[in-house]
Amino acid sequence: MKSRFNSPVAWLTSGLFSALSGSSWADQGKSGSDAFDILTDKPTEFFVDATSTNVPIAPSLHATDSVFIDVDKDGDLDVVVSVEHGVNRLYLNDGQGRLVERPSAFGKGIHDSEHVRAADLNADGNMDVVFVAEADEIHQLFLGDGKGGFTDASERLPQTSQGNALALGDVNGDKLPDIVIGSTGETGYAPDAKIIPARNLLFLNDPKRPGYFINATRTHLPETNDQTEGVALADMDGDGDLDMVLVSPAFPNRLLINDGSGHFKDASSQLDLRLPMESREVQVVDVNRDGHLDIVFFNITSNNFGWDKDPQTRILVNDGKGHFRDETAGRLPAHKFSSWGGTVVDFNHDGNPDLLVGAIDVPGFVPLQVRAWQNDGKGQFRDVTADVMPGSTVGRSWSMGRGDLDGDGREDVFIGGWGTQARLLLSDTNAYEATRPAVTPLNSPKTETQ
Repeated sequence: MKSRFNSPVAWLTSGLFSALSGSSWADQGKSGSDAFDILTDKPTEFFVDATSTNVPIAPSLHATDSVFIDVDKDGDLDVVVSVEHGVNRLYLNDGQGRLVERPSAFGKGIHDSEHVRAADLNADGNMDVVFVAEADEIHQLFLGDGKGGFTDASERLPQTSQGNALALGDVNGDKLPDIVIGSTGETGYAPDAKIIPARNLLFLNDPKRPGYFINATRTHLPETNDQTEGVALADMDGDGDLDMVLVSPAFPNRLLINDGSGHFKDASSQLDLRLPMESREVQVVDVNRDGHLDIVFFNITSNNFGWDKDPQTRILVNDGKGHFRDETAGRLPAHKFSSWGGTVVDFNHDGNPDLLVGAIDVPGFVPLQVRAWQNDGKGQFRDVTADVMPGSTVGRSWSMGRGDLDGDGREDVFIGGWGTQARLLLSDTNAYEATRPAVTPLNSPKTETQ
């Protein structure tokens, strides 16, 4: 999922942010020429941007994805971040949503990690972590000890690939999570670069040795040239097992139906694909509350090569009979920005799934504000960005993680960023404001009297 840019506004959310925000509340109150107050953006009714105070500042980091899990069993969720051309990161939560890095939790090696997912893979009651990598093709498995530590067990993954997508789930009904890796075959960064054939990978968890994996790619997946950038595991036909929705930058998106034993058959003809798309991520959610899962595709016009395909986010609605109809025009706001990722979150707490959509202007790879689209409960969305998103949520937004970090029972969001600061949105705005240090009083000049 490589991207390149040469934009005169690259400083907008990197260098400027670093200069304005500082690294922690500890900076506040220093004496001398380096003293300054941390002034955060005004919160909305729904979110406060807590990045400048609650996230390690790394404005040039390529934070591609994140997952929220309790790695140390202290009762709160921590954040694991995959990093492209960097060291993958573990941010420990203090229980109030303030994240502190635990250095070298996943080693010190630099990899090209594109995605991260977590599950208890070896059935020991502790959460484990999987990363997939693109350029160096080093997929990694780390087994958690429940105390915040991890052991590298990557040798248990039976095959490598140019990994650009990842999902974990029990596909064969043995109560153990399996691993699906989406693969691509890029040979260079150019619009006409050759693409070589690439197979997605399916690793079944070994029931005799949980946490070890059997390569079931050849026996359980269709033999195709996949070129996959995103994958979702979900029960798309209502028969109780996990199916696959696959998105591709080069080929039409696909639907694979599971027979219940982990064998998948192509059913892509059931997708209403009206336009060519360069899709980068997929979310599966019941948008209209009819009990059937629908599909949201996040698309780009090109990988910053210029204007090409229509980047409109698209929604395919399940008719309840196994077919998915494109109803984008009547359900989603129209747009021309490209989106490398987004997530589903009920930000207004009305019980209906809303969408946060990453936005980047292409060509130019220009950072834009993350969009908030509110669901009316019937699967029709309207843009409420101005009311929901703090004004500082500008960047080259990538995949997003979500979960309750501050303990208020509502989901918070960690927004990945490609070469711009990853951002943290907390939902408990009142608690955050109450714990912020007071701004230093400034003495006004005395008024002279005649």
